[in-house]
Amino acid sequence: MKHSFKTGFSFGLTSAVITTLGLMVGLHSGTHSKIVVIGGILTIAIADAFSDALGIHVSEEAENKHTTKEIWESTISTFLSKFVFALTFVVPLLLFQLSTAIIVSVIWGLSLLGIFSFQIAKEQKTKPWKVVTEHLVIALIVIVITHYVGDWIGSTFS
Repeated sequence: MKHSFKTGFSFGLTSAVITTLGLMVGLHSGTHSKIVVIGGILTIAIADAFSDALGIHVSEEAENKHTTKEIWESTISTFLSKFVFALTFVVPLLLFQLSTAIIVSVIWGLSLLGIFSFQIAKEQKTKPWKVVTEHLVIALIVIVITHYVGDWIGSTFS
């Protein structure tokens, strides 16, 4: 895979998983509303995908070592991967009750991140368990923190 596409894909997938799971868990624990969680996911899929794509675009320009074509490839692949992977988290919400959908989504997101992290480690010829563990622990920290922040918001402002 070309470097520019790999950059966008890896950033988009990782950001989609971590951001969307954090948002879903926080909104669920704060509101217990399926419509709010779905609205949050759609907002992430659109607004954050554009934001991340622009961030990659500016970052690649700032490196001053990529062609215009490579910069746009990274930009578009970031947007598309963030958008598509974020939207996949709507599916469990359409199929299950909210609490079950959150659990299914956490399993789905951690699986995506784990499989991708394993691939990265294999390509870099490093120990997969270290890379996978590092990435999953970071994701779990985000999930736990957003859960408790959502609880706090729900109890403080309702």
